[in-house]
Amino acid sequence: MPEGSADWLLRLVEGVAVLAFALSGVIEATRRRMDVVGICSVAFVTAFGGGTLRDVLLDKRPFFWVAHWGWVWVVLVLSAGVALWWRSGHAHFTARAIRLPDALGLGLFGAVGTSQAAALDMPAVVSALMGVVTAVFGGVLRDILCNEIPAVFRDHRPYAVCAFAGAWVWLGADALAAPAPLALGLAAATASGLRLVALARGWQVPGWRSDESV
Repeated sequence: MPEGSADWLLRLVEGVAVLAFALSGVIEATRRRMDVVGICSVAFVTAFGGGTLRDVLLDKRPFFWVAHWGWVWVVLVLSAGVALWWRSGHAHFTARAIRLPDALGLGLFGAVGTSQAAALDMPAVVSALMGVVTAVFGGVLRDILCNEIPAVFRDHRPYAVCAFAGAWVWLGADALAAPAPLALGLAAATASGLRLVALARGWQVPGWRSDESV
């Protein structure tokens, strides 16, 4: 795929990931009955937090949301619009409503983060970890702003593990010279699919038993 086309595809996937994570932030903030400023703030850090930390660690400037600042307006308009819709009584979000956009953002951001680190000739394991950082850190910030211990650290359901698996799928596809759309699609589908299946089937990663003391 020509370099220009590959860059356009990456921007598109990243944009969809931004929207998915922004929506998850809006849902969680409205459930906490925040005002419009709080909702916009939570949506912003959820959508851009993981990619910003990735750019800091990879020493990339400007940050991705500065270089593509149009997404900032999209997130703010989406947040304000949903907040007003919710305030008018047309929506009622449950705890389960966040799962689909959160899983979608997880897979897409994980694939994008991995590919961007690999493009800078980072070692495979570093590229995979950059994918995980991109995928999970926005959700960590979302939970902190909503006064919660981040779910990735406490609920024992695979989250970062799913992003890590998706990252290695991207690296494997890239090593086999798969087209960029296929590599991104397989990686995102793996991470998002694993997350949704884990939630549906109640899979858990090892943790403390309730009767154990530290």
